[in-house]
Amino acid sequence: MVTIKDVARVAGVSPSTVSRVVSGNPRISTETSRKVKEIMEQLGYHPNVMAKSLVSKTTQTLGILLPRPAEELFLNFFFGELIRGIVTQATRAGYDMLMTTVTSDHDELETISRLVRGSRVDGLILLSSRKNDPVIAFLQAHNFPFVLIGRSDEFPDIISIDNNNVQAAYEATNHLIAQGHERIGFVSGPPNLVVSQDRLAGYHQALKEAKLPSKQEWILEGDVLQESGFRAMSFFMSLPDRPSALVVYDDLIAFGVLRGLTELGYSVPSDMCLVSFNNIPLSELASTPISSIDIGTYQLGYTATQSLLRAVHGEPLSQNQIVIPHRLIVRESSIQPNLKRT
Repeated sequence: MVTIKDVARVAGVSPSTVSRVVSGNPRISTETSRKVKEIMEQLGYHPNVMAKSLVSKTTQTLGILLPRPAEELFLNFFFGELIRGIVTQATRAGYDMLMTTVTSDHDELETISRLVRGSRVDGLILLSSRKNDPVIAFLQAHNFPFVLIGRSDEFPDIISIDNNNVQAAYEATNHLIAQGHERIGFVSGPPNLVVSQDRLAGYHQALKEAKLPSKQEWILEGDVLQESGFRAMSFFMSLPDRPSALVVYDDLIAFGVLRGLTELGYSVPSDMCLVSFNNIPLSELASTPISSIDIGTYQLGYTATQSLLRAVHGEPLSQNQIVIPHRLIVRESSIQPNLKRT
């Protein structure tokens, strides 16, 4: 049977180096890791994961806490791309992924407790943040490695990977203002999520600086589903003083906005302009291509896993809070050349 010592001898490295390659230690160079893995493949060496777990007290598995029922989550291309970034880096480091989802806050805490107390994963990635998050409080109290995709005011020292969502929404709103719009609405996500609050804050900031009205009836909250955008149009288009443009929390909601406007006999951008977030691939292929803020979704997931692996291995990070750049991709949905100011 081929052993670690056999692999080390052929590769010309120490057995401890082979062991670190197997465990995905990021301190091993890419070239050395590739060489060792090639030798492992040639010799037919397969690490005994169960035995290694018992000795090292690690599982070589990272957990992902999904923020809503999986059947809803995977309707949104954003989460697919985010998880692709996570899994790509985890696989390169030799880690498996365990995904778990829950239906209530109570179930969520129970699930996390089971994973941590049962030593089923070496670290966790949280895909969303909210005010007074009990999961973060639990993980901190147990000194368990985790990374948050998002940010937390209550726990400013945790490892987090995020965008500047205030600035991104500010730029999206200013883009519509630059097109001549003075009545701009906002279709938000769940109000308890920090990202929803940040994007709403950026929207308000842009309107305030431009001295434009911000009416409560022009702001709607909902789930990250097409249906939320569809329902929003039924409401907005029935208002006597309705918005002429919208900032939309998520591209999936924006597809519902397009469908709702079409069924009501309106069109984009003639009757309503909009800018959305996440720049999923289908945004460009919509009936009216959607202007969208590209938040670097894949990079969010990839960077989160890199940071988590460093935390799992007890390695210091140069910074705990990493901000992934964003950019506005302008398409047909937000451009109306002959818009009249009112």
